[in-house]
Amino acid sequence: MSLESDIKILIGQPIFAELAPEALRLIAFASEPLRLGPGDVVFRQGEPSEGGYVVISGALSLDSTESPAIAGKVVGPGVLLGELALIVPTQHSTTAIARQNSNLLKIPRALFIRALEASPASARRLKSAFARQLQQFVAELNKARKAFLD
Repeated sequence: MSLESDIKILIGQPIFAELAPEALRLIAFASEPLRLGPGDVVFRQGEPSEGGYVVISGALSLDSTESPAIAGKVVGPGVLLGELALIVPTQHSTTAIARQNSNLLKIPRALFIRALEASPASARRLKSAFARQLQQFVAELNKARKAFLD
């Protein structure tokens, strides 16, 4: 895949859509391309996560003992796994295994942070987007609590 096609896939994710073009180029250029065959394990549930993975082509099967709704879910091109791990240390909540030949971009947390440091405007936009998401979540939580108490 080309740098430009990788950037187009990244922009499809809300977290990357907030970034300036130069930050996206840095991430697309410096990310680690992974080529997987059927049955290759990308990561296992419970392992430390050092960043995110974007599926460029192919398909991954997800499994989780913590979330039965995830078990057997298949994800394909354009999906970002490990969004939270781009920002803070965490553990994988699922196991991801390639179902077929697949290409991914592995985006280390350090790279994502470096891109934000190089583009303060991107960091401000991302902060604002997270604040809006948190406000929306709190509003939905309050609505659910009110409905439960009524």
